[in-house]
Amino acid sequence: MSNLLKNEKSPYLKQHEKNPVNWHPWNRESLDKAKKLKKPIFLSVGYASCHWCHVMAHESFEDTSTAAIMNEKFINIKVDREERPDLDNVFQKSLAILTGTPGGWPLSMFLDENGVPFSGGTYFPPKEMYGRPSFVNTLKQVSDFYEKNKDKIIQQALQLKNVFKQDQKKSSVISQNLNPHLEAMLHYVDFEWGGFLGSPKFPQFYVFESFLHFYKKNKNKKYYEAVKVLFNNVCSRGLYDHLLGGIARYSTDDRWIAPHFEKMLYDNILFINLLGQFYIQEPNEYYKDKIIQTVEFINNSFKNKENLLGSAYDADSEGVEGKYYVWDDKELRSVLENDYDLFAKYYDISENGNWEGKNILIEKSIKPTNEENEKLKKIKKKLLNIREKRPKPFFDDKTQIDLNAFWISTLIFVAEIFDNQEWKKLALTNYKTIRNLTADGVYHCYKEKEGVKVFLDDYTYLTQLMINLYESTGEIKYLNDAKAMAEKTWNLFYDKNNKILQKNLTQENDLFVTPSDVNDSNIPNGNSIFLLNCKKLEIITTENKWKNMTNELIQSFHSYLNLQSTQMVSYIKNLDMCEESITFTFFGDINKNNNLHQYVKKNYLKSSTLIYKSDLSENYLVVCKNQTCSNKIKTLEDLKTVVKNYAI
Repeated sequence: MSNLLKNEKSPYLKQHEKNPVNWHPWNRESLDKAKKLKKPIFLSVGYASCHWCHVMAHESFEDTSTAAIMNEKFINIKVDREERPDLDNVFQKSLAILTGTPGGWPLSMFLDENGVPFSGGTYFPPKEMYGRPSFVNTLKQVSDFYEKNKDKIIQQALQLKNVFKQDQKKSSVISQNLNPHLEAMLHYVDFEWGGFLGSPKFPQFYVFESFLHFYKKNKNKKYYEAVKVLFNNVCSRGLYDHLLGGIARYSTDDRWIAPHFEKMLYDNILFINLLGQFYIQEPNEYYKDKIIQTVEFINNSFKNKENLLGSAYDADSEGVEGKYYVWDDKELRSVLENDYDLFAKYYDISENGNWEGKNILIEKSIKPTNEENEKLKKIKKKLLNIREKRPKPFFDDKTQIDLNAFWISTLIFVAEIFDNQEWKKLALTNYKTIRNLTADGVYHCYKEKEGVKVFLDDYTYLTQLMINLYESTGEIKYLNDAKAMAEKTWNLFYDKNNKILQKNLTQENDLFVTPSDVNDSNIPNGNSIFLLNCKKLEIITTENKWKNMTNELIQSFHSYLNLQSTQMVSYIKNLDMCEESITFTFFGDINKNNNLHQYVKKNYLKSSTLIYKSDLSENYLVVCKNQTCSNKIKTLEDLKTVVKNYAI
């Protein structure tokens, strides 16, 4: 027995193809069917590594009696939120508007026959528990309510659409001091354990990236301390995988002890992106080891059949959350034998454990000697070999173009820091793979998918990668690619009414509202990335069209930022970078100025724009900031003096 999901490619949707629920994919045919049969829609949004999505699937979607009610009363649609981020964004917002409660996954929405939501929730248990109504009762109540109030519900759709329009409101501010927005957030930082106060605790690395940027600008030590405390705890405690590298999605407690064990590609990209920047400020072997271990983890463990990277690892294995990662004390004693005491000296392991009777590996604050550290490496390798024999969590291997482009940019960055030629080679190989896959057009996950299949982030992060490749190599072909891609982005996604770029193609929207949104989410918003792309193209090419785009977006983003700055933190950094416009321009043959070139790439690739100009007579470098430029620089000593004087 199978449903219509059998024809889908998403690993998450394929997990549900044998459910007794008559699932439909989100497409025009499914929406038309609801309209034709005049039936409400039950929309379920989740993703392959979502623990509570699996719980609800097992309890309800695999249950034949529950499925019978769903099939009788609703058109049931299943969506992978990573395949349709625009849809997920719109319906998460809808839930907040309709119920006043925050969203999450699984997202369970009830839509009228025209695809407009009128009720919803997240996880519904099979019977009333956790203060939540049972799913079966909810299905019956919603169905009855819809039958009795159908006309009224359909008429109310206009009200919801108007709320979405109001959500796009702007202030009249078109320029402002950015620093106060960030300073206000410092009040919520947990300066003891890192991150923000409370639990569950998410690292939110791009927020702390803005902290680090403004520390370098104004030397407010609170910004620096916020980043340092975050990394000291994230790198040492339960969020970090001390055997293989990489971090879990978030911590369920406020001290980073017990993670929610799913591993997402985007979290690990953001982790390396910021830790690399922090390492430049505070280089030490500890951070270096974490960077190298996690980069290798990403490159090897996330690799998929396309020789790119998949999306996520599940939190569960054998139906149990965290089972793959935690250790029973008896097993540790049996495996480690005489080495148990040494390992217990530096890791928080005990008979009673630190999480549900099991041990999550957490470093203690004492530092091992060099000799002990070598022994610990061997112990961890031994434990890893044993762990890898366990049944592994499910790997969602689908390629997402935006995340793969983001990772290649990040890999280039850390490769320059450590002058790692293998990483540079891999970055170029992966870029060529993406270019070959997207030769006939950019897509998000699946080239052959019908309907909406590409999003703003795919274009903006790919453009960012092309610019980064130009900045790293000086090769003009990457700059030309970036210009073409950025121009396409503007033409395909620009929303003239709101003066921002919308999440999906302006000509192919299949949602009840336009998904125009400026808020950062799991990664910085594509609008924020596009702004910096435009500014860099303006600086590098001096072409007016990029200047016009940049100026229009800067004014628009300021007017949004003044009302919702906590949701737009990446813009705070990027708007400031646009304002300061720090550039390093190399004239002549960069190979003749290799020491200057390598130094700039190692230290300033993330905080400035690198430009290359021809000069047949001499080779030199010019540094500019705020429209003020240095004299010709030919020595590393002179460069360091200029950088110091310009406070770069």
